[in-house]
Amino acid sequence: MATAQPMLEKESDDCSLLPLVHDIIKCMDKDNQDVLQELAKLKAKIQEAREQISNMPGIDSSPLEQQQQLATLREQVRTKNQLLQKYKSLCMFDVPKAS
Repeated sequence: MATAQPMLEKESDDCSLLPLVHDIIKCMDKDNQDVLQELAKLKAKIQEAREQISNMPGIDSSPLEQQQQLATLREQVRTKNQLLQKYKSLCMFDVPKAS
């Protein structure tokens, strides 16, 4: 899971459409011939975003299935937190205090 996080951060930084829209508007203001090229870049970026969305985990699950999975995961976290508190209260381990 540690390897998936940097990839997600890279992808989220790469999804901004605003600079491309800004470039298109600048080209249109200057009557530049690069408008079609800039529009093609925007279209490619939108297609890339669609592909990223379709590849997201859980996108094929219904909202009800996602809610059920979320409830299950929350229950697991609650159970693990309870176990952690139980083991902490047993004082079996000497936990060094942060100075």
